[in-house]
Amino acid sequence: LAPAFSHLSVEADVAVCSSSGWAHGARVSGRKVVYCHTPARWLYQGDRYLGERSSPAARGVLAVLARPLRAWDRAAARSAHRYLANSTVVRDRIRAAYGIDAEVVPPPPALGPDGAARAVPGLDAGFVLCVARLLPYKNVGAVVEAFAGLPDERLVIAGSGPDEATLRRAAPANVTVLGGVEDDELRWLYRSCRAVVAASYEDFGLTPLEGAGFGKPAAVLRYGGFLDTVVDGETGAFFERPEPAAIRRAVMRLRSEAADPASIHAHAARFGEGRFVARLREIVADEGAA
Repeated sequence: LAPAFSHLSVEADVAVCSSSGWAHGARVSGRKVVYCHTPARWLYQGDRYLGERSSPAARGVLAVLARPLRAWDRAAARSAHRYLANSTVVRDRIRAAYGIDAEVVPPPPALGPDGAARAVPGLDAGFVLCVARLLPYKNVGAVVEAFAGLPDERLVIAGSGPDEATLRRAAPANVTVLGGVEDDELRWLYRSCRAVVAASYEDFGLTPLEGAGFGKPAAVLRYGGFLDTVVDGETGAFFERPEPAAIRRAVMRLRSEAADPASIHAHAARFGEGRFVARLREIVADEGAA
């Protein structure tokens, strides 16, 4: 993808490029605005991205590719006239990786409460919901272990990925691994859960915001984008490490503390699509004038 985008020429007064998929390396005739989700995790956080179970072959390939791709990536970043970050932790990573000061423009949740909802067979309301790609850095295994020690609680996991088979084998009776779900099913899951849990090293922290749109609190790792999207004691509860005991304490704290759905809704509204669109249009207008 890097050489492919290096040969892509975009004729426009202003081009908005996503950093995902290396699109920020495209050549533009006018001004370039880059929206950065995070500097490539596998390049700059290789150990965390690959996880402890990664093969020597995977690590070997990364070692060979990393140096030339980092050089290409940094040159692509320097070609931008304006850099945007999706969260404060990504802003800090951009500064460390590229020496660029980026404005934080949080993206809106992808799934809102309005729209069709379809029940997932075999589930009753009142469970705790974990929505995640099933990759090592998402730490879903630690969440499963936490609920193994909470037999009176129910956990539902929505998402697919390389760790799915392992998680299904490890899941105790009170844990349901659904795999991938459709949007209408996910909307029902958010609507029917009592809380959301996330133990991943997230750059933005999307799932607690999606849950907040439905008025649901979240138990999350005190890390990264969750620091922007969750207010401790108001819209959720933090745990310090992605470890079963810490996750259990946060989940039980949510049960003991009465959540205020109106306050949680109001927090989610701060990240609404309208605000994101308006700010992006202002930035494009400013760059066009420049």
